Amino acid sequence: MDSTATVTVDLDRPGPTISRHVYGHFAEHLGRGIYDGFWVGEDSPVPNVGGIRLDVVEALRELRIPNLRWPGGCFADRYHWTSGIGPREDRPKLVNTQWGGTSETNAFGTHEFMELCELLGADAYVSGNLGSGTVQEMADWIEYLTGAGETPMAELRRANGRDEPWDVPFWGLGNEPWGCGGNLRAGAYADLARQFGTFCESGGKVPLYRVAAGADGFDVAWTKTLMEVVADVATHPFSATPWEAVSVHYYTIGGSWKAKGSATGFDAAEYWSTITAAQGVEQLLSSHAAVMDVYDPEERFGMVLDEWGTWWDVEPGTHPGHLFQQNTIRDAMVAAWHFDVFHRFAGRLRMANIAQTVNVLQAMLLTDPDGGEMVRTPTFHVFEMNSPHQDATSLPTHVVGPVRDADADAAHAGGIPTVSASASVKDGVLHCSLTNVDLDAPLVIEVDVRGGSVVEPHGRLLTAARPDAHNRPGETDAVSPRPLTGLDVTPTGLRVTLPPHSFATITAQVVAP
Repeated sequence: MDSTATVTVDLDRPGPTISRHVYGHFAEHLGRGIYDGFWVGEDSPVPNVGGIRLDVVEALRELRIPNLRWPGGCFADRYHWTSGIGPREDRPKLVNTQWGGTSETNAFGTHEFMELCELLGADAYVSGNLGSGTVQEMADWIEYLTGAGETPMAELRRANGRDEPWDVPFWGLGNEPWGCGGNLRAGAYADLARQFGTFCESGGKVPLYRVAAGADGFDVAWTKTLMEVVADVATHPFSATPWEAVSVHYYTIGGSWKAKGSATGFDAAEYWSTITAAQGVEQLLSSHAAVMDVYDPEERFGMVLDEWGTWWDVEPGTHPGHLFQQNTIRDAMVAAWHFDVFHRFAGRLRMANIAQTVNVLQAMLLTDPDGGEMVRTPTFHVFEMNSPHQDATSLPTHVVGPVRDADADAAHAGGIPTVSASASVKDGVLHCSLTNVDLDAPLVIEVDVRGGSVVEPHGRLLTAARPDAHNRPGETDAVSPRPLTGLDVTPTGLRVTLPPHSFATITAQVVAP
């Protein structure tokens, strides 16, 4: 007998807008993320525009990618932007000491990144070097990017071929300062970010949205320290707040940091440990939001989860410092669960960035170094299927469903919820996302729509016979969305059956009561 669940959607209780920026992305100078991922060079046989590969751009446009974070990550606090401007043949070649000791040619720099953002139609999120850089260096970079006047950095940009300034709305004040960004204590970083943030001023019409680098996981004391700065600055009549948001990072790891497990060769216990870890993101956001609420009950300051995703051992035969991993239905379940959580935190969560976009960790796309087909991963399809939630109005969504018996897996205390859902409305259209993470059991879901009704529903389904199913060159559509069948209208809403380890989206016209 199939398991059953009830999902209640309150059409008449609209919530905050789901920012499109929670569907953000991240590209670091790491492995094949930039080189061979986004950048192939102008002389490459791979079709490109100015060196930027077209297949990747066209695929990411399908996701309506809202923003792209660059150049890191840990690389950001070792990156000096002046190495990546001017004629490429004159740029210094360096060693990427953070990620594998491989060569960094600096062929992809500031101009190339901004041209990529323009091709994608995405906003730029630049991570500034607070770890090994200076206040002047960061201020100069902002002036170079956004300055419209006859200033030294704006003139340098013009000399390098770009007359008009760019709009760069998002700016990070370093990255992981508690670790690779400087091994700082919270108070030391807070003082430094307060100083750097003060000198981060946009030269254009678009003001900077500055993001203070936040905690590692559940370190709420770090967030408390940053929010105390906000409260302190507020008492000074001539002091401006040095940032608009605080970040946090959270990775889903089914094993341990030293033995993360395989992206594909996993058993049932490893599957469930991954689902449990992924579900921890809700507690993470709740914990940090509770601290922020004490100092900012009006939610004037944002939370930014600018690194999230699964992290596995690298694929056999690949460079251990390049973090290349395969992407399966299990990864899609993690992404789907995260987005439901993000939608529930729409009031506080202003941005999130999957780590990472191409060829690194939980990537959207995998390119073949041997010239084979580019692959859209199962995670790519979750992003694409969920794209109607971007800038839509969130709706309260309540789930009553099965919980996996904890006795079946002694490694976990308490039950493991197996169903997740979220909903939004935009232009009179309801978009509902449903996930059944159960490894073996189908799930019948009754969607109870209150405060109105829906007509003309249709849906799409993402699943496969095995949770480790994935796409590869030659089998690029092994895991891809298909029409959702068995979707019925009921007196109270909708009924649908989801197979095991599956994700579905349903779209329907809203009818007022």
